[in-house]
Amino acid sequence: MPKNAYSYTRAEIEKHRRLLELLSQSFRTIQSASTEIINLEAILNLPKGTEHFVADIHGEYEAFRHILKNASGNIKRKVGELFEASMRADDINQLCTLIYYPRQKLELLHRTEPDMENIYQITLHQLVQVLRRVSSKYTRSKVRKALPREFAYIIEELLHEAPSGENKHNYYRGILDTIISTGQAEPFIEAISEVIQRLSIDRLHILGDIYDRGPGAHIIMDTLAHYRDYDIQWGNHDALWMGAAAGNACSIANVLRISLRYANMETLEDGYGINLVPLAMFAMETYGDDPCEVFLPKVKAEDSSISAKNRRLIAQMHKAVFVMQMKLEHDLIGRHPEWGMDDRNLLHQIDRERGVVTIDGQEYPMPDLNFPTVDPADPYTLTDEEQALVDGLVHSFRVSDKLRRHIDIMLQHGSMYTIVNSNLLFHASIPLNADGSLKAVDIRGRRYSGPELLRQTEILMRAPFARDVSEEVADFARDYYWYLWCGPDSALFDKSKMATFERYFLTDKGVRHEEKGFYYTLREDEKVCDMLLDAFGVEGKHRHIINGHVPVKAGKGERPVKANGKMMVIDGGFAKAYHDTTGIAGYTLVYHSRGFQLVQHEPFSSEEEAVNNGSDIVSTVEIVELNSRRVCVRDTDIGRELQGQIDELRMLLAAYRKGIIKEKG
Repeated sequence: MPKNAYSYTRAEIEKHRRLLELLSQSFRTIQSASTEIINLEAILNLPKGTEHFVADIHGEYEAFRHILKNASGNIKRKVGELFEASMRADDINQLCTLIYYPRQKLELLHRTEPDMENIYQITLHQLVQVLRRVSSKYTRSKVRKALPREFAYIIEELLHEAPSGENKHNYYRGILDTIISTGQAEPFIEAISEVIQRLSIDRLHILGDIYDRGPGAHIIMDTLAHYRDYDIQWGNHDALWMGAAAGNACSIANVLRISLRYANMETLEDGYGINLVPLAMFAMETYGDDPCEVFLPKVKAEDSSISAKNRRLIAQMHKAVFVMQMKLEHDLIGRHPEWGMDDRNLLHQIDRERGVVTIDGQEYPMPDLNFPTVDPADPYTLTDEEQALVDGLVHSFRVSDKLRRHIDIMLQHGSMYTIVNSNLLFHASIPLNADGSLKAVDIRGRRYSGPELLRQTEILMRAPFARDVSEEVADFARDYYWYLWCGPDSALFDKSKMATFERYFLTDKGVRHEEKGFYYTLREDEKVCDMLLDAFGVEGKHRHIINGHVPVKAGKGERPVKANGKMMVIDGGFAKAYHDTTGIAGYTLVYHSRGFQLVQHEPFSSEEEAVNNGSDIVSTVEIVELNSRRVCVRDTDIGRELQGQIDELRMLLAAYRKGIIKEKG
């Protein structure tokens, strides 16, 4: 039971006098302080807002944007609850499509419906009902902040007036009629649909890898630039792009290689204006007679509109980049012997005469031995043409305004880990020893483990973009971005090696094996999860670790919920390249006032298909954890902050009533 305003002693008040004097500037009278306490106490008793967790989007912007628009199926569920008795299933689907894509759906209706005025009347009435349902768990103040300025007053009036009420029936109907008669029906429908979308997700958590092989990472970042409440836990692919933006040549080479590998250059060229023409010209000249078969882009024949000629050009560019990558990485490995990655230098291990490469003392046959830019006597030195290419690409990445704006968003909203409402969020791993204890990792001569390791990593990731950082620290941090991508003790990787060379050139699958760190198996153990939660200071009766990074092979029966519910791995494979591996097309974890739900998504066709045919992402909902009682705002992190404010205000009331601080009304 919280203390009331009469139970504070004079000594307690005097101890906090400075704080209370400052507080009295905002709440100048007993009445104003009392009113604020009433308001805050009311908020504490509201149901908690709905949190959505997604991971490993990998540039699949259409699927991502659709999930935001449909709130992982939550909007359709609410529409169904409202209208299942009065509307056919097809009409419910059409209304949902209108909410998701109002402008596109209205354009389509113009071509098919003769009486648009009647459509407007019905639709406006339905949308107001949906918004009323969606906004019911929020205060009027919060709803007001979500409303578009131009329609805020009208929407508020419609929300809080019942159309069936005897006194206000004509008033309500008159508002709708006037919206239509003034030609504002369609802008109003768009506005109210966007508010429904906005209020259906209270907070969005993205557990890494916005970037990678999909075609529209820049579009996802543009979407987030206009989103309101979200956080990002950086993934290994995000770190790679951040390193590229910082000017790390190895990161740039890997970004280019992956984009070429999946024939997705849209983010590079259209998104960030990276000029790939010099690379293309160099590749054609250097590898014109090379079939580059292992470097052909990984695209499904039925999905690809790429001509055979362009596929070959992409393969040539792909090989050119990879060779430069091997040379650049050798230089970086040489600068940092403490990383212990000398075994990744493999160009000097190739015996062209015998057609083999030596790895870990064993020889393997190499079918591709065409390396015209590699001097056997000096294999790791870039040619003049390669050096010019690298210099040009580094410059392009560093001066791209849009890329820098997006990296600024990453830095502003991102971190290595987040703790929210008793949930520990991070993308990949916490390095562990075989016995389950926290592994100490060396960074610049000091050893860090667990939360300290992640905090130190985050400090380094921010360093190249910070102002008051020494050049020495910034240079190391720039190099460290590449280590985060593929270093054995990286919290974003945590494997024995990244076997990129082996996957390209060797058929022996054994030598391609990347031994995962102990975390990936030990996280199945509830005791290990509890140890990690304790190490990070996560409290609460129901606490969890939520990860992405490793695709869950749901199609083969693998479960995303592990360690007796303490661990949730929600990488379900947004990227089309992973669909065959996972058997699904991504997860959304939803945490609302009644508990956790895991939403399993099937592949999304396209926005066009959704608009024209009313198709939606087919989703399967699984109850992961059901609360014994409905979780209210007072049970959340925000609730604890509000309770602290209430306690301070109650003490201010006591100070006013005891005459220690005088009212200023």
